Amino acid sequence: MVDSILAVIVLILAGWAIAKNYDAKVVLFIAALVLLYSGLFLGHNVLGAKASTGLSWVDPFKVIKDQFVRQYGNAGLIILTLFGFAAYMSHIGANDMVIKVLTKPLSYVRKPIILIPMVFWVGTCLQIIIPSAASLAVILMATLFPVLRAAGMSTLTAAALIATTATIVPTPLGGDNVVAARVLGFDNVVDYVAFHLAPITIPALFVMGIVHYFWQTYLDKKDVGMLKELDKEAFIEAERPEKNTPTWYFIFPILPLVLVIFFWVFFRKAKVGLVEITLFSLILAFACELIRKRNIKAGMKDLGIFFKGMGDGFSKVVVLIVAASSMVFGLRVMGLIDAISNSISNFENAKVGLMLAFSGITGLITFISGSGNAVFYSFIELIPQIAQKAGIDPIMVALPMQCMSNLFRSMSPVAAVIIIVSASVKVNPLVLVKRTWVPLMSGVVVVLALSFFKYM
Repeated sequence: MVDSILAVIVLILAGWAIAKNYDAKVVLFIAALVLLYSGLFLGHNVLGAKASTGLSWVDPFKVIKDQFVRQYGNAGLIILTLFGFAAYMSHIGANDMVIKVLTKPLSYVRKPIILIPMVFWVGTCLQIIIPSAASLAVILMATLFPVLRAAGMSTLTAAALIATTATIVPTPLGGDNVVAARVLGFDNVVDYVAFHLAPITIPALFVMGIVHYFWQTYLDKKDVGMLKELDKEAFIEAERPEKNTPTWYFIFPILPLVLVIFFWVFFRKAKVGLVEITLFSLILAFACELIRKRNIKAGMKDLGIFFKGMGDGFSKVVVLIVAASSMVFGLRVMGLIDAISNSISNFENAKVGLMLAFSGITGLITFISGSGNAVFYSFIELIPQIAQKAGIDPIMVALPMQCMSNLFRSMSPVAAVIIIVSASVKVNPLVLVKRTWVPLMSGVVVVLALSFFKYM
């Protein structure tokens, strides 16, 4: 009992620190070590006899090392490769071409009833190419925002649409989807996305687009005075270096997605992974760059951006996953996971309770901290173990929790995406949150309802 209470205290303190914007990676590593050494002092066996270093006081550090090795062997390598590929695509201007091609038709649409939901849906598709909500917002404010204003859309409506583009798009290229698929036991991330995530999130995205139209139209009528003042100010387009990238380069950023789906449909027995597909797409783009620029030395130097991008993936995501996994290992050593599983196994509504509890905690911490990744990666490792012992389908708990970590981000006034967009249009972040929370909450309701009916 003492062990579980101590574990809960450490977990609460870690959640509080993350909510207060302490570095999530450092917080989780410290929590992991506190839990592991507490378990050691309380007489628990941190590692079995075969896995132990032979020195019990060193075993907690071996746990962390083992988690690094484990992550590099599967999801971690995929995430590093995708980050590197995205960095290279951005460097050669291919990502800009995707945005140019997908958003150009929007300039011909003038009816708000069509334009507002269409902008949201097109922007959501762009998250497949640029997974970072903040990065996507920066690019769209420089490229799409002037188009929307020229089409007659109000400043705040355009800002709200851009602030909510990166949420719950079902893509096998998403780092959170890669991690969720691995933790939930899927050999192929496409199976998880196609059969579980997409049936939940696509209807939610459709509803959010429709709700966006009615909510933004209502607020435009209500905030006439404020909009008149804002719309008078000319939006200063951010300076973006001209790369003279060919328009057809838009093919490269979406090529991994196309090939993943192609192999999944026609060659399911072939063991062609996302890493191999991404590397093939990278080399193809690199070859085209060499032919276009005819400068081998400069081309090779540009390709080095890929490895720098991998470094960003390591520091921003993989280390976070390792830290969260290490903390979960500590919770298991302290017996908290078994205690939770045993306590809920006799409740008739354990499924709904767990789904709402983890979704609520994730949403709350995301709203307070402005970042959902740390919360999701911290909790996702807990779900299979708790669900298995409680006789619950882990997807019913994990999938809504994953969605909450993305949806609540654009409702938080301290989220990077909200701060960036609100600063661009010179309004208080709370003014922008007023525009985003209703459409996003409609997505929350749809996700929870569909998860309940699909997995109950």
